[in-house]
Amino acid sequence: MTLHWAHVTASYGLVLGGFLALGIAAALRLGAARRRLQALDPRPGRRQDVRQEGRTA
Repeated sequence: MTLHWAHVTASYGLVLGGFLALGIAAALRLGAARRRLQALDPRPGRRQDVRQEGRTA
């Protein structure tokens, strides 16, 4: 493997790693936002009632 292809391979790895990090960060932010909205919901029992009826919100 030439030095050029070593750099190309490293670049692809860094790009893929960056996108993986962005995806993980987005998933963590989504979970935090869901927890925050659930904590701020003035109707805290509503989510459990919907789940008990077998429907998803």
